[in-house]
Amino acid sequence: MTAIYTFDIFSTLDGFGSHHGDWGGYWGKQGPEFLDHRLAQYSEGQRMVFGATTFRTNVEMLTPSADGTEEFDPWVTRLRNLPATVVSNTLREPLDWPDATVVSGDAVEVVARLKAESDVPLRSHGSLALNTALLAAGLVDRIQVTLFPVINAKTGEDRIFERAADFDLELLQSRTFDGSIQELIYRPTLHG
Repeated sequence: MTAIYTFDIFSTLDGFGSHHGDWGGYWGKQGPEFLDHRLAQYSEGQRMVFGATTFRTNVEMLTPSADGTEEFDPWVTRLRNLPATVVSNTLREPLDWPDATVVSGDAVEVVARLKAESDVPLRSHGSLALNTALLAAGLVDRIQVTLFPVINAKTGEDRIFERAADFDLELLQSRTFDGSIQELIYRPTLHG
């Protein structure tokens, strides 16, 4: 049996995955429904998959402070404690992450093997370059886009599908949280 692989990404209406402005986390639009939903999603058994760049960023942002004063949203704490595979030819263990393993080699081959061997679903939050390659190889089963109600044209960074191929998307599920945040889950199929 092949494990389901979900590319989970946050986006603005104009397609940015992050920003360098004064918006704050979640572009300041999070609410209790959204945060509870994320916690439920990340409470399920699954393995995280990260590329090296996103992993480095996550370690920098999500490593608890030595004095224990740093608090994260519960779903983020859960994400950090899930088993993770980091696909990287540059990082080496040990990593400053509770249950992460580095696997070097070609990302497509690594994830194809993970999908074949894993007894739990696989999920990647972020990792744009990694997931663009996996999409092109047909290894992404679900694209989960959480659409925040902002246009980030001046301060937006990281266009989420900037280097992707063309895909047809079958909408599998859609939800609205806190009256304004949309979660859209699609099955991608390479166009043409």
